Amino acid sequence: MGGTVQLTASRTPAAADEVQRLRAQLDRMQGRRLDAPVLPVVPALADLLPGGGLKPGAAYSLPRSTALVLALLAQASQDGSWCGVVGMPRLGVEAAESMGVDLSRLVLIPDPGPRWLAVTATIADVLPLVAVRPSGRAADGEIARLAARLRERGGVLLVQGPWPQAEAVLEFGEESWTGLGRGHGYLQERRVTITSASRRWPVARRGSVLLPDAGGGVSSAPARLTRVEPVAVEPAALEWSKAG
Repeated sequence: MGGTVQLTASRTPAAADEVQRLRAQLDRMQGRRLDAPVLPVVPALADLLPGGGLKPGAAYSLPRSTALVLALLAQASQDGSWCGVVGMPRLGVEAAESMGVDLSRLVLIPDPGPRWLAVTATIADVLPLVAVRPSGRAADGEIARLAARLRERGGVLLVQGPWPQAEAVLEFGEESWTGLGRGHGYLQERRVTITSASRRWPVARRGSVLLPDAGGGVSSAPARLTRVEPVAVEPAALEWSKAG
């Protein structure tokens, strides 16, 4: 191996952030060394995924958020990967483009019908990255066959909902919009907390992103400022301070 990264524990917030950054960097390095390069994602989401990206042959469980699906497709499509979206009739191409998805490499199947899993499996045979919103339950045997096909072909599956043996499970937490004033204005950006759990990590990871940000894409959310409450000072204390 080309180098060694040493991690040390510390109680200070700054040091804890540094340890988290080094762990994420180590994950990405290990992914490359195993000769299984991940499909890239935008930097704001990289630390929430094992290896810093989407692992070929794996499935991911997502919340029912079209914006998150598009954010995960964006970088891979820009880098040349074809992407398919199955069972999301309300997904708009304008929203996809603003999120950074290369529309020339995007295949949409809005209504796959009751055989949504068979359609998904067929698309996964030819496209490296497929997102699906299941319209019903699937038999365990069919899910197992799709998982084997993904591993064989190195495809990635993004599922809106629970999925067996998911590489990571992403969930939304606190959400808040900015841009509206007192009864006027426009929604500009949404801050959302995303929790990511994976069997590859001892504890779940959490991060805040702007999804969408003011430009319609996705970016890391700035740290929240802590409000400092004013403290009342007794006049006598002020007089004592001046005298001192």
